[in-house]
Amino acid sequence: MENPKTNTVRKIIHVDMDAFYASVEQMDHPEWRGKPLVVGGSRARGVVAAASYEARKYGVYSAMASSIAVRKCPHLIFAKPRFDRYRELSLMIREVFYEYTDLVEPLSLDEAFLDVTENKKGINSAILIARQIRQKIKEKTNLNASAGVSYNKFLAKIASDLNKPNGQAYILPEDAEEFLEKLPIGKFFGIGKVTAEKMQKIGIHNGADLKQFSLQFLSKKFGKSGLHYFNIVRGIHLSEVQPHRVRKSLSAENTFEVDLTTDEELLNKLQPIYEEVIRRLDKSGIKGRTVTLKLKYSDFSLQTRSKTLEQYPDKEMIWEIAKELLEQEVVSKPVRLLGLGLSNLNITEEHEHFGEQLKIPFEKE
Repeated sequence: MENPKTNTVRKIIHVDMDAFYASVEQMDHPEWRGKPLVVGGSRARGVVAAASYEARKYGVYSAMASSIAVRKCPHLIFAKPRFDRYRELSLMIREVFYEYTDLVEPLSLDEAFLDVTENKKGINSAILIARQIRQKIKEKTNLNASAGVSYNKFLAKIASDLNKPNGQAYILPEDAEEFLEKLPIGKFFGIGKVTAEKMQKIGIHNGADLKQFSLQFLSKKFGKSGLHYFNIVRGIHLSEVQPHRVRKSLSAENTFEVDLTTDEELLNKLQPIYEEVIRRLDKSGIKGRTVTLKLKYSDFSLQTRSKTLEQYPDKEMIWEIAKELLEQEVVSKPVRLLGLGLSNLNITEEHEHFGEQLKIPFEKE
């Protein structure tokens, strides 16, 4: 895909550290190496923030309830997150990126996009740059990274997952459409589980199936996302690497198949949304002083309720505020969507180097 500003094919790398938090804990604690380990929560309650590859063999993954993880792997090791340590290593990793380009867009402490179309080393091959970056990260941190290389961010992100862990892959412009036609719909970056299930119900199981549907149909079926789906299956994704894009909020939401009508239903459905927000907070290492609850009713009217604190609330306080906001101004209408978010984040220049910089909107997935 040509960059309209330069008429050149862009060279984008997506670097993703392998099981970053868990790998750091195993590196710093030799007795945990080679054993199933998760970061976050506790054996009794909480949510898994990260899982080692040994834990994944038992079916344990991030965002899973700790109680379920323990049932899958009774001898699972739980490590408390140490974000100061993760940020320290993240800085070392970023320093490697900046040896090659200033066009670095962090997604979190452990992954980032790099535009190396024009790079400081004058190296023509993005594949070679990705290999060098991974080698230097290993030398500086003793941690493994995977990478994907392509001509846009969407494809680079997909490619970085192809040969994990400790590998890399590339998708050339001439190979993109054929590759995407064969790709299962659930593997498309940005298409979550709920959307994938909706697509499968109408016969979309891979890229080739998606390609058969018109823009008009996809827009009618999936709203504004229809154009995105229409383009990405054709390898079209024009979003540029944005090194100075700072997140303003962090949030999660869910749209329900059946509207919620009772206080008990609302509270039960809010719990996993809260846990997803906490997972994202744990991954990013940031905090927020304003808690916002979002409700969309059956008539599609929208309401938000917020509370701002003087200090950054801890996890338990966020849950108490979320419940408090849910109980305010009760509206006697069925609820079709619930969302929970944090704003007034502790984003400083330091966090611009360490933390997640892409704004995470209220997501339906």
